[in-house]
Amino acid sequence: MTLNTIALELVPPNCDDGRERALEDARKVVQYSAETGLDGALRHVMIPGMIAEDDDRPVAMKPKLDVLDFWSIIKPELPGIHGLCTQVTAFMDEDSLRQRLTALRDAGMEGVVFVGVPRTMNDGEGSGVAPTDALSLYRGLVPNRGAILIPTRDGEQGRFNFKCGQGANYGMTQLLYSDAIVGFLTEFAENTDHRPEILLSFGFVPKVESRVGLINWLIQDPGNAAVAAEQEFVKTLAASEPPDKRRLMVDLYKRVIDGVADLGFPLSIHLEATYGVSAPAFQTFAEMLAYWSPAPRV
Repeated sequence: MTLNTIALELVPPNCDDGRERALEDARKVVQYSAETGLDGALRHVMIPGMIAEDDDRPVAMKPKLDVLDFWSIIKPELPGIHGLCTQVTAFMDEDSLRQRLTALRDAGMEGVVFVGVPRTMNDGEGSGVAPTDALSLYRGLVPNRGAILIPTRDGEQGRFNFKCGQGANYGMTQLLYSDAIVGFLTEFAENTDHRPEILLSFGFVPKVESRVGLINWLIQDPGNAAVAAEQEFVKTLAASEPPDKRRLMVDLYKRVIDGVADLGFPLSIHLEATYGVSAPAFQTFAEMLAYWSPAPRV
């Protein structure tokens, strides 16, 4: 079963803002979808399970609403839209994680990406279930089991191949600010028989990125020239006027879609407005999806 979807990422608000902010976010999605012609196009929201990360995060991490609490608030506001999420596994034992995944499934989450420790820790340092083990352990519980895919990361071919072997049937890419995914999937298709669904992730870059640098921080990989080039592209996007910004993002989208469309992987689109949903973000997403969309309009 494939998701065949356009998914919009919605980050749970801080607990201090609670229900009011969650409702505001959901209503913005409805408003901007209608204004940009995307009514009926969005099929899922993707809700990340947030955990504290490095102290140098440009926007301080405050306690967030739990994924299930956030989903329960926004779901009635988004008719016809289903749920996807990420779940950190590395700090939960097998039974606790099974209970959590059962609750997510029962709440209508149609896909779960298993996530491990933050960058401050090494793989395997968490006291709970490793994401690669979770992919295998919960095959019968979670029908759509996802893994993060970072095409610029050293050793990612072997890493992603192993995750697919363990039971991942879709991969959600890191935010794409180059067409590196094209070469990655071309090589992956040549060397493996795995054909997981790929959620191609694209993120809007507002002007505030020039001052705050959150996207730059999110995609960082010190010493990696490919990522340095992507960070330069993010800076260019942040400094560009809206028409130029849209043109640059649509051009990247076209290069990626054209490069991966015939490789044999089912494709979905994952859209992210890192600083919050906005009219300019939706205008850009609408132009991208006018070129190619995996989901039929309702």
